Amino acid sequence: MQTEQQVSSQVIQEIAKEVVARLRMQMQAAPAAPVPAPKTPARDGIFATVDEAVSAACEAQKKVAAMPLEDRMRIVDIVRGICNDRREELGRMELEETKVGRLDHKILKLQNMRFVLGVEALHTEARSTTTGVCIIEHAPWGVVGMMLPVTHSVPTMASNAINVVAAGNTAVFGPHPSGKRVAQYALQLWNRQIERELGVANVFTTTVEPTIEAAEQIFHHPKVALLCCTGGAAVAKAAAMSGKRVIAGGPGNPPVVVDETADLDRAARCIIDGAAFDNNLLCIGEKEVFVVASVADAFIAAMKRAGAYQLDAAAIDRLTKAAFTFEGDGGGCARAHVKKDLVGKDVAVLAKAAGVQAPAGTDLLFGETVEEHAFVQEEQMMPFVPVVRVKNVDEAIAAAVRAEHGYGHTAIIHTNNLETATRMAKAVNTTLFIHNAASPASLGVGGPGYFSHTIATPTGEGITTPLTFTRERQIVVGNALRII
Repeated sequence: MQTEQQVSSQVIQEIAKEVVARLRMQMQAAPAAPVPAPKTPARDGIFATVDEAVSAACEAQKKVAAMPLEDRMRIVDIVRGICNDRREELGRMELEETKVGRLDHKILKLQNMRFVLGVEALHTEARSTTTGVCIIEHAPWGVVGMMLPVTHSVPTMASNAINVVAAGNTAVFGPHPSGKRVAQYALQLWNRQIERELGVANVFTTTVEPTIEAAEQIFHHPKVALLCCTGGAAVAKAAAMSGKRVIAGGPGNPPVVVDETADLDRAARCIIDGAAFDNNLLCIGEKEVFVVASVADAFIAAMKRAGAYQLDAAAIDRLTKAAFTFEGDGGGCARAHVKKDLVGKDVAVLAKAAGVQAPAGTDLLFGETVEEHAFVQEEQMMPFVPVVRVKNVDEAIAAAVRAEHGYGHTAIIHTNNLETATRMAKAVNTTLFIHNAASPASLGVGGPGYFSHTIATPTGEGITTPLTFTRERQIVVGNALRII
């Protein structure tokens, strides 16, 4: 009979195999274009081993935790400033290395670091009764282990770095292998400037080679207090086996509902802005549209006026065959698997696969499908949006709930009926719900939200902030300091 330890070891090995398989699938594309390798690869936060990286971050964390908030804010400003000042260089490096997304939007994502919350998110609460006073503060965890996705390598690292250091932590990062060089380069830039201005080295660290084995070592290292994973479900599962607390981003397949009361031209512009952003790599991006039949033709006309290019049924069929593989004997969407070849590629690449030529400057392709279509049911991360006609808004909401698959991530509605918007918000129960706006509004881009590239849906923290990376502490003083 196997012991519990043997069973646990087998489970971890199986998860590791799954992670390796998924990473290999993601790396089937052509090798990355040459990107400058980090200089001095045992300094400025880059180490040969996980133990060295974690130990250095641990020493730095003691100094960061002792800093006044003003100095932590200086570190936040350094990260924001470098992301902004070197946005074109870093954006171009990331596109060349990862080969997914759009340069203009990669640059904009780095500018958007100004929307990430820093020390201003921290606060102290107090309660006072006749028995005394209770002060509630938010303390750091220590060293945070962080896994990064290939889709937003430096932006995810930057937004997490800001959140983590504002809360008094340091971080050891595990970049995706296909985005490691630009992540290492940016991390070195931050560390050098932080050390010059504040005298603290290795606030952010990583390893020379971000392997699966390195990730496992980060997950289980005794000096890593907290884990944060942004990317595939397999990596989050592996992190969960560590026994540590995990903040995990999860999958999404954000549906859009357009009803008969909607401002159709505004809806079309918003859908294009959200779905086309970085070629639909954002997990919050509009992935499929359910439109009420009575306004479907008018909505399609609005999409064309706004600059989207419509594919006919034959072109959609060709694009589907290029974008998906199917198990068994053919077409059921439950057996569809997204190929990596077209993920994050430009409209021109998708149009060629569909056998058409879209006008220059087209940001988004769209076309009509049925609800069961693979493009509707799978999170495909391409600048193509399927449009499904439904009888009424009730059917639209029900279809949106089915397409969202209970991920609890993001959903969007365009309606001028507040009661309808409320019903859909309750029905989908997503972490992010957007009404009459493009999806980036939920992250403070053209809207009142705040920004982060880690949206923790499975573990419930939502859009991460500095408070996400703190422990709540209560300090009680009995029978003293009373003001009532």
